[in-house]
Amino acid sequence: MDFEIFGLIAFAGAILWVACAMVNWLHRFQGSAGQLPPGPRRWPVVGNIFQLSREPPHLSITKLARQHGPIMTLWLGSMCYVVISSEEVAREMFKNHDVELAGRKIYESMKGNYGNEGSIITAQYGSKWRMLRRLCTTEFFVRNRLDAMKDIRRNCVDQMLEFIEDASNCGTHAVDIGRFFFLLAFNLIGNLMFSKDLLDPKSERGANFFYHAKKFMEFAGKPNVADFFPILKGFDPQGIKHRTQFHIEHAFQIVGEFIKERMESMENGCNEKKKRKDYLDVLLEFHGDGTEEPSSFSSTTINSIVLEMFAAATDTTTSTLEWAMSELLHNPTKLEKLQAELRSTIGPGKKVEENDIENLPYLTAVIKETLRLHPPLPFLVPHLAMASCKMLGYTIPKETQILVNVRAIGRDPKSWDDPLVFKPERFLELNNKMDYKGQHFGFIPFGSGRRMCPAVPLASLVLPLALGSLLHSFDWTLADGIKPEDLDMTERMAITLRKSVPLNVIPLPYNSNRD
Repeated sequence: MDFEIFGLIAFAGAILWVACAMVNWLHRFQGSAGQLPPGPRRWPVVGNIFQLSREPPHLSITKLARQHGPIMTLWLGSMCYVVISSEEVAREMFKNHDVELAGRKIYESMKGNYGNEGSIITAQYGSKWRMLRRLCTTEFFVRNRLDAMKDIRRNCVDQMLEFIEDASNCGTHAVDIGRFFFLLAFNLIGNLMFSKDLLDPKSERGANFFYHAKKFMEFAGKPNVADFFPILKGFDPQGIKHRTQFHIEHAFQIVGEFIKERMESMENGCNEKKKRKDYLDVLLEFHGDGTEEPSSFSSTTINSIVLEMFAAATDTTTSTLEWAMSELLHNPTKLEKLQAELRSTIGPGKKVEENDIENLPYLTAVIKETLRLHPPLPFLVPHLAMASCKMLGYTIPKETQILVNVRAIGRDPKSWDDPLVFKPERFLELNNKMDYKGQHFGFIPFGSGRRMCPAVPLASLVLPLALGSLLHSFDWTLADGIKPEDLDMTERMAITLRKSVPLNVIPLPYNSNRD
């Protein structure tokens, strides 16, 4: 997100026209809200927008939180945010106010033909959302189903390794490693959803879906002045809603073709010959339990679930793996230590398998340390207060959005020694007792409580398998003669927190005879 776009409001005459009305409304809101948490003094109409610096918003907001405290109020136009930036406040939120703060705000770009009520990520908390969540945990990410798909994950990782070796011409050319992480994640979800490699070179339809899904994520992650100034939403001044809906519509059309083909296959009895059910089968065969609605899913709901599976999994996986590689190349002794563990545990000519992960504690520690320093969603997906509540003596009014600054929490010197240093050993010192499953509130990269990411069981398999396979199969050097200490580690923010400069590296296939 780049808050320079708020320069658009300088010529928005409509804002000037409603300025007095907005000021009066804000005063009435504050008067009825009780004592909000402290925060920077807001300007009329625009709130605190211009108090955010030119830095990415996660950095600007963290700096303001250092001045105003671990629970802070921030106004962006007419929207009120409460920012949580410490382990103690996060614990209070998730342990004592999880239900009241489990709502979601639907942003302008997502209003339209995207089925929010059928969305796991954006649906409002309630019976329909609970049913979708339960389906995720019992059908999609349950252990026995994940175990049944072990070979698919292995094949997708093998395919990534082959793509990298081909693109590098056996170590003579540099590659943008993030691109291959994205392809891995995209094909993995394609196989889980449709039993297909969507980015197979022969699949034009898969390539089209890839394009529209990626563009959807790009535009959905942009800040939209129409969200902060409702008077502008009919104008769509940046064209974000129009472009987001354009790509959603085309992605839905492609998914609709997959659904039609699968339904015809089911009618003809061909689907019974499949060795296993994929997620599309589960969605199409859903009939409820007779006690709640819906008894089946509409095509819009299925489209929404499919699209957000791709959106949620591809960007977060890519971001985490690219940061892990960057930190290791930035800290060569850590890279050597991890490769030594991998190559002493996994014999020559063998592959890293998921069963090996429990015997690779330093690999697990590297993944955890990467997620501590570089959580994919630095504010998680914003929560929404569904009702006013009191928290730590402050009033959180209904409709307030809650930003949980997990990046700041993971770097808080009150919770972590040497918080800015990449030190996987800290998780070995804790005997791996601290995990990212939502109970250690100083380390919640996937969130906590009811709205915690349901795909953690899948991520805990894919991330170490992919990273371990890369480091076991190849030796790595930075491109263009860049020294490890000079590697650019600055961040940019879209939907996820990514490197400002893509990581270009040269992979050399590992030959154990060279040791």
